[in-house]
Amino acid sequence: MTSSQKLVFQIRRDIVRMVHSNNSGHPGGSLGCTEFFVVLFFEIMKRKNEFEMNGLDEDLFFLSNGHISPVFYSTLARAGYFPIEELSTFRNINSRLQGHPTTHEGLPGVRIASGSLGQGMSVAIGAALSKKMNGEKNIIYSLHGDGELQEGQNWEAIMYAAANKVDNLICTIDNNNKQIDGDLKDVLDLGDIESKFKSFGWLTINLENGNDLDDVSQALKYAKNKCFNGKPIVIIMKTVMGNGVDYMMGTHKWHGVAPNDQELEAALNQNPETLKDY
Repeated sequence: MTSSQKLVFQIRRDIVRMVHSNNSGHPGGSLGCTEFFVVLFFEIMKRKNEFEMNGLDEDLFFLSNGHISPVFYSTLARAGYFPIEELSTFRNINSRLQGHPTTHEGLPGVRIASGSLGQGMSVAIGAALSKKMNGEKNIIYSLHGDGELQEGQNWEAIMYAAANKVDNLICTIDNNNKQIDGDLKDVLDLGDIESKFKSFGWLTINLENGNDLDDVSQALKYAKNKCFNGKPIVIIMKTVMGNGVDYMMGTHKWHGVAPNDQELEAALNQNPETLKDY
């Protein structure tokens, strides 16, 4: 088992344990994006070990769909930004690990508040422009839900980024076709996401299996090599909501529902402890 595979199993365990502990949170999307977070933070990003809000001379990441905070917090802890034991405080009163990330608590690794959907791309573009103004050759990464694209602010940002050649930006869309109330096509059909981005002037990359570590790695490396060529980049990453826990997979039911004791046990049995539980 590779180090990345070990991280995937352990982060999945963290996710279901965190959400179970307070009987609240969002396990489905978190599990679906675990491979992406492992590859991005432990292989792709040029980042410093010590967190600095200004983020000078390093790549930056912005989580726009902040409800998948469990996978974000687990990744940050496993990357050394704060003690792993602090994961046990998820959603507690006065904890730095609130249900939706905010900067108010001062948690290392969190750069924006992202409870309200549709705003992260605008922030990421601003950060990308600041890198350009500073003469830095660093890349800005962001992650967005596909249902989140139903928010209009995204399309202003998408238009702006292409018109202003924000080419140090890689946005990834978690395309699991699920949202809180059902399938995307039943709530508000997005149609052909790739064609929409292309029509706005973006370079598009289709990632057919966002739950395969090698495929995620290849897509991000390809995107990284295409930066600084005059176009912003979007990766349309197909994932399975709830990936890695059989009874959670492929249904919107687990968007924001915590497992009970028996369900937690079943989830943990499918994901062995590879590093160390908090």
